[in-house]
Amino acid sequence: MNSLPLTVRRSIELLGICLILVLFYVGNEILMPMLMAFFLSLMLLPIYRFFRKIKIPEILAIVLSILAATLVVAGVLTFFSYQVAALLKDFPQLQQNLNSHWQTLSQWLNDRFKFTSTEQIRMLQEQGNKLLNNAGTYLSGAAVSLTNVFVFMGLLPIYVFLIIFYKNLLLRFVFLWFKQDDHAQVESALRQTEVIIKSYLIGLLIQITYMTFLLGITLMLIGIKHALLIAIIFAVLNLIPYVGALIGNVIGVLITLTASNDLWQVVIVLGVIAAVQFLDNNILMPRIVGSKVRINALVSIVAVILGGTLAGVSGMFLSLPIMAILKVIFDHTSEFRHWGFLLGDDRPGLSPMTNPVVRLRNKHVRLKEEDPDNEIQSPPQEDAPEKEDT
Repeated sequence: MNSLPLTVRRSIELLGICLILVLFYVGNEILMPMLMAFFLSLMLLPIYRFFRKIKIPEILAIVLSILAATLVVAGVLTFFSYQVAALLKDFPQLQQNLNSHWQTLSQWLNDRFKFTSTEQIRMLQEQGNKLLNNAGTYLSGAAVSLTNVFVFMGLLPIYVFLIIFYKNLLLRFVFLWFKQDDHAQVESALRQTEVIIKSYLIGLLIQITYMTFLLGITLMLIGIKHALLIAIIFAVLNLIPYVGALIGNVIGVLITLTASNDLWQVVIVLGVIAAVQFLDNNILMPRIVGSKVRINALVSIVAVILGGTLAGVSGMFLSLPIMAILKVIFDHTSEFRHWGFLLGDDRPGLSPMTNPVVRLRNKHVRLKEEDPDNEIQSPPQEDAPEKEDT
């Protein structure tokens, strides 16, 4: 490919990106379960290796690993269902609070915009009629979505089992794809990918746990009703970068409004969520995940929105791990290293428009040219996971 003219190479790269996006859009129902299973397989590998070390047969070790993950998910869903049941138990009080908030809002609209109660009721009736007319479409779409969820959850453990069972076959295929001279780079990329994804996903599980308890206990001590439900919803939605936190705040406000007549509690909930999120983003999460996934904020937001457009919620959740894998691949290839730089957060301190040295590809040469009196040392290499033959 290096023998082709530069314009042809760049055109092929852009065409490849377009084809990948089209592939994700057309085949997201097939690709999303496989990608999710791939990431879950990486996370379950330490459990599988532990079972193998204590001489448990391979198939049984895989089944036990999947069973352990299933029990954790079932426990979380059971805990969540108890919180939802507690919310529904207070339905009469919730209805009374909603009526009270509606009267307050209606009076404010009437005083501020001269929008009378009769006009408000008429507008609500019109919107309700439209909703009823489109109810069939909404219900059919919900049924299709629910069916897709069941298919997704049914295929996931099967894919995880097969990926772990055939991992050596898949790895051999990857090495056969490249020339023997490139195998060292391929091995480095594979090991780095495993470290990054395991660190990221395990960090997310730890994040969900401490955010649920930290946010929930704080709100309970203040006296907010359904504090644990608000905490669980926010912690789970926070897995979706940027967008999830916003949706979590909105849902937290709605639950607080339905559970209380006091508007000051809404302010308290927003303040506590903001404080916990600040603590998470600036102190806790960087220490847990470290600098393993270094994707800049601009690319992260675009990836989340693009992932949601192409593949829904699963695409939004998987957007950052996919970007992290792509960055590892790009950084290990000389032809696509500029794409790896675009995804990362290594922001130049000087402008390439006025400092031609910043335009160089080699980072160490660039740093040497920027500061010739400073001796540049090679960055320390990360410890690769131990080689195993399982």
